[in-house]
Amino acid sequence: MANEDPRHLIPELCRLFYTQGWVSGTGGGISIREDDHILMAPSGVQKERIQPEDLFTLDLSGEVVDGPVDRFKVSECRPLFMLAYEMRGAGAVLHSHSANAVLATLATEGEVFEVTHLEMLKGIQGLGYRDRLAIPIIENTPRESQLEASMREAMEAYPDAHAVLVRRHGVYVWGKDWVQAKTQAECYDYLFEVALRMRQIGLDPAAMPAPASQAAAK
Repeated sequence: MANEDPRHLIPELCRLFYTQGWVSGTGGGISIREDDHILMAPSGVQKERIQPEDLFTLDLSGEVVDGPVDRFKVSECRPLFMLAYEMRGAGAVLHSHSANAVLATLATEGEVFEVTHLEMLKGIQGLGYRDRLAIPIIENTPRESQLEASMREAMEAYPDAHAVLVRRHGVYVWGKDWVQAKTQAECYDYLFEVALRMRQIGLDPAAMPAPASQAAAK
């Protein structure tokens, strides 16, 4: 990515995420902070066709200061994105409608997705192969903006988490910058898929693996 101007990065990343099935059907979105402003993709548009001039500029309180208000509306994800900027000091936030994320919430009983002892955990800030990843799951609502209170509660309850899953909906992921947000989103999606496949073959993705000696004895 030669041009790291957020106005060019966001459309490029949206096209990439579209190919991964994360923002199809106008769903999902991404925002990037630049100094004292936040650039955010519009809502209800074909994300793979977004152009630099289609983006909204917000101040750090979440108010729109510039954008195509005559053509589009700011992302429905705005209050959720702003939580990551406010509570985590994020530099970028993305929202994915990935099928792996949705299925991970359906395959998980309770309010937290957990997995351990997988190499891709190293791609999550602060975690290693032997650590346990815990991502809170909140219940979906008819409108995206109605998720704000439950997402705030989940972020307060899991201060080390860099993502929040929304049951039957998708996932919000953030990072210190767009590179980390993108990297972690890709790692999460991989972990969601592997956890689902593990369950299909009768393995618990959150369980400690058996010692090699015990596995060999079987």
